[in-house]
Amino acid sequence: MGQAQPTENSEEIDIIAIQDMYKKFVNECPSGRLFLHEFRRFFGVDPTGEASDYAENMFRAFDNNGDNTIDFLEFVAALNLVFRGSLDHKLRWSFKVYDKDNNGSIDRKELRSIIDSIYRLKKGQKTGADDERLTVDEVVDRIFQAVDRDGDGHISMDEFIMGAKQDPWLLNMLKLDMNPARWIIEQRRKSAHF
Repeated sequence: MGQAQPTENSEEIDIIAIQDMYKKFVNECPSGRLFLHEFRRFFGVDPTGEASDYAENMFRAFDNNGDNTIDFLEFVAALNLVFRGSLDHKLRWSFKVYDKDNNGSIDRKELRSIIDSIYRLKKGQKTGADDERLTVDEVVDRIFQAVDRDGDGHISMDEFIMGAKQDPWLLNMLKLDMNPARWIIEQRRKSAHF
């Protein structure tokens, strides 16, 4: 009996990626704690580059206990969520990425910051999609119109989840944040080539 060969999209690829990250985590963080500057280096992110803001927001979302470090359990829990979590769990994680001040709601400034980061990351990956023709401010306005049900200028987690589930355009805008696993793997591949 032969073993089935893993395909590009198989779960085995995910496990291999996690194992590789564990090895790198242990090698680069023998203390068991990953700080923001190490997190950026870990994924090959230039601290002043276009991915830096996005990486910082991901770091905050991975840091469950808010101690400004990521231990391996937080790291694995976050990776498990982004690789295999349900849509609701991914949207909740995505909300944490957007909610920079961790006050339970997203204001225009926070939303604009993340959308700007997403636009800068997508630059050079032109797909001809309609959202690429919109400015960052137009995207923020459109998201608030679709999601801010009570019109208070803040998006709650419930509004965020409900709006994303009901609006395919909004869900598409959040793809990068909802699937950071792809971004993480791309960053790892880039750093491996250098």
